Amino acid sequence: MKIGIIGTGNMGKIIIEALIESKAISPSHLYITNRSLKKAEDIKEKWNKLNVSHSNEEVIASSDLIFICVKPHDVFDVIQENKKCFTKDKCVVSITSPVSVDQLESLLSSSCARFIPSITNRALSGVSLLTYGSRCSDKWRKDLTRLAEHISTPVVIGEHVTRVASDIVSCGPAFFSYVTQRFIDAAVEVTDIDRETATVLASEMLVGLGDLLKKKVYTLPTLQEKVCVKGGVTGIGISVMERELGDVFEKLFEATQEKFVDDIEGTKSQFGV
Repeated sequence: MKIGIIGTGNMGKIIIEALIESKAISPSHLYITNRSLKKAEDIKEKWNKLNVSHSNEEVIASSDLIFICVKPHDVFDVIQENKKCFTKDKCVVSITSPVSVDQLESLLSSSCARFIPSITNRALSGVSLLTYGSRCSDKWRKDLTRLAEHISTPVVIGEHVTRVASDIVSCGPAFFSYVTQRFIDAAVEVTDIDRETATVLASEMLVGLGDLLKKKVYTLPTLQEKVCVKGGVTGIGISVMERELGDVFEKLFEATQEKFVDDIEGTKSQFGV
């Protein structure tokens, strides 16, 4: 199987690097391009057998499975400008949540799917979200799932939970990175610990927490029970968080849902569905 990547920005590059390093595909079977070719050529410097194409059309013609890794409002143009190249035997995959598989299928005869990655996939970890079009062949469902398994734990989702699932899986690392940074900043400001030490301690704590959950040693609720001793320091800290955080996470999801609605309206005006 030959894979094409249109767009080598942050997420496109993560997919390329993860697929190669997981040995899901040989660099020689990967075809990539970008509006600014230098970004694609910079990636080739690391893997010289990688194929850098000079146009989207060239990538599509050379590939069986094509990932469209451009901004939501650019997906329509990529498809329209190269519509004749997306033949029925190919599979087209969007990685952006505002573009639905129904919209892809409204323009294309090829198998269509959506693959929403996470930055954690760069470490061959975390979750990737998959949604398959109604006309996506069984072969492509199996092939894309198998490919995703090399770099993540793939989870198939419906359109109705696309935004919230993306918030948790794809945006979540940034959200919790921000919370952790604030955690470190507060420790440095209030106590005598230096920033470097606090950063090491917090980072290793997160890695250990992930291991506990991955190995199913504890669930999130049982972990809190184990650490919180009645009247102890952790309990006091949790009480402060309960009081001060309020409905911050509810507001977070409300805000992302509102932005998602705006994004969807934008793609609907392009695709007409």
